[in-house]
Amino acid sequence: MLALAAAALAVALPACGGDDTPAAAAPERPLVVVTTTQLGDIVANVAGDDAELHRILQPNTDPHEYEPRPEDVKATAGAKLVIESGDELDHWMQEIVKEAGGTAAEVTIAPDHTPYRIAGEEEGDEASEYDPHWWHDPRNVEAAVTTIRDALIKAAPANAAAYTAHADAYLAKVKALDAGIQACMDKVPAAERKLVTSHDAFNYFTARYGITVVGAVIPSQSTQAQPSAGAIAKLAALVRKEHVKAVFPESSINPSLARTLARETGARADLVLYGDTLGPKGSPGDTYLKMEAANADAMITGFTGGKQGCSISGS
Repeated sequence: MLALAAAALAVALPACGGDDTPAAAAPERPLVVVTTTQLGDIVANVAGDDAELHRILQPNTDPHEYEPRPEDVKATAGAKLVIESGDELDHWMQEIVKEAGGTAAEVTIAPDHTPYRIAGEEEGDEASEYDPHWWHDPRNVEAAVTTIRDALIKAAPANAAAYTAHADAYLAKVKALDAGIQACMDKVPAAERKLVTSHDAFNYFTARYGITVVGAVIPSQSTQAQPSAGAIAKLAALVRKEHVKAVFPESSINPSLARTLARETGARADLVLYGDTLGPKGSPGDTYLKMEAANADAMITGFTGGKQGCSISGS
């Protein structure tokens, strides 16, 4: 009996010893730097808790007006991955990457990873071959999600299953958003879908959902352009001629010119759109899905004189 007990103890002791048991590897959380607010939200949905995100732009920050900050350079220096929006919208990121040094991999979403493309502007400080507001077509976001997933897997291969699961779940939501907006727009006669905004940021949205762009207070894809008095007068005449019911200010742009145009033409100007940036936390546009659903609701309310709206579940 004593011999058997001694043998059993000899077998049991190594199993109880903590020093010989390899510790479980801590899950990898690569540092990922993201430029714009909507891209930051998309990346966050694909990464989940399996990455540390540094978002350069904050809600209601116009990407056209951003200037590099020391904390962004510092974060980029230690990042494993940098994800940029592209099409010259966040051209300032190149300066940050250069100053930061480091070994971060860079992924730029547009234009190479956005299959739906609309012509940009040939002149101006931020002229680019394509309109930089690619996310306003959810089909481009679907393509971007796949690219982001693959880039994250390359940065942290051990998290591949998690990134894939997150991406699949988010893709289902983006597809549902697209279908929901289309169903809402189909209820509005095409002749009533007439859009006037603060600046020319919604070409992807209007092309996707059959909306006519009458004009913009700032007739440019960049907010840096300055409209002339003659251009505003011409737009006012067009608004009256087309019987436009609403002029839509944007959340990150001073609404005074849009409201002045509305007063001069009898249109309403109380329906705000999210163009270049997400809204602050708690607002109707604090995520990508919510911003697009809110834009659809605002547009349809304006197009129909308040007779219809658009409610999309899950956004």
